[in-house]
Amino acid sequence: MEKCGLCPRGCGARRTPDTAGGLCRSKSLPTVAMASVHMWEEPCISGTKGSGTVFFAGCPLGCVYCQNRDISRDGAAGRTVGPSELTAIYHRLADRGVHNINLVTGAHFADSIALSLEGWRRLPVVWNSSGYEKLETLKMLEGKVQIYLPDMKYSDSALAAKYSRAADYPDIARAAIKEMVRQVGPFEMGEDGLLRSGVVIRHLMLPGSLKNTLGVIDWVAGAFKKGTVLFSLMGQYTPFDVPEGCPELKRRVYSREYQRAEEYMLKRGIEDGYVQLRDSAQRDYTPDFSGGGDVKL
Repeated sequence: MEKCGLCPRGCGARRTPDTAGGLCRSKSLPTVAMASVHMWEEPCISGTKGSGTVFFAGCPLGCVYCQNRDISRDGAAGRTVGPSELTAIYHRLADRGVHNINLVTGAHFADSIALSLEGWRRLPVVWNSSGYEKLETLKMLEGKVQIYLPDMKYSDSALAAKYSRAADYPDIARAAIKEMVRQVGPFEMGEDGLLRSGVVIRHLMLPGSLKNTLGVIDWVAGAFKKGTVLFSLMGQYTPFDVPEGCPELKRRVYSREYQRAEEYMLKRGIEDGYVQLRDSAQRDYTPDFSGGGDVKL
């Protein structure tokens, strides 16, 4: 592509099958960092057999606290594949007996991913994203994705600017999530407890940023009627290589911070969703990308 316009950054980079470019640091064809059976998503997605997860390399958002930095930053390793090869990876994951195909951080490859999903009916598809997405890009996926799993990272524009260089994140993500809900409608659960279709909004609490979290909860509670979306309040933030200028990120979220957020969530009437146990805030819950996963690329 001569002038990429897939993400809200609008950097207009030249990306080719051989040359990476743009703020996402990516080639035009998808780079898959890992394909694996993943057991650590929300219970309605991982179930008992796991989610067939494809982790894509590169990211247009670049949060300073990224938990997947091994594959999202400069020099991220992986295999570059075309749409048909990507479809073959889905089939290999499906052969492992997983409940769904889970595409992680793929917005900067959305054109190729949309092609890879043409005619795919074998399992539900999960679009697992940062929430920072263009409406035009999401519309490429309409009818191809059954479950949207977006982050809603920020209600505070200043915090979004500081940690993700994206002061426009709150407005972009709100519009994107509403488009996701428009596409797939209110969530539908199967008798087996698995999500058949719908939107699960994730929010990762950050240390010292309770006001930001309460703002996200306020927006979700005000934007959607009960029974429309699921909400996942995550307390698993784990400090890795925290950059200079962000000393507040050098600790985990305090129990009292998370408890206040959980209480506020219930007070605002959000009952459909998930909260996390404290033992999820550890490095063991961050995937090991060094081996390329347990499914052949």
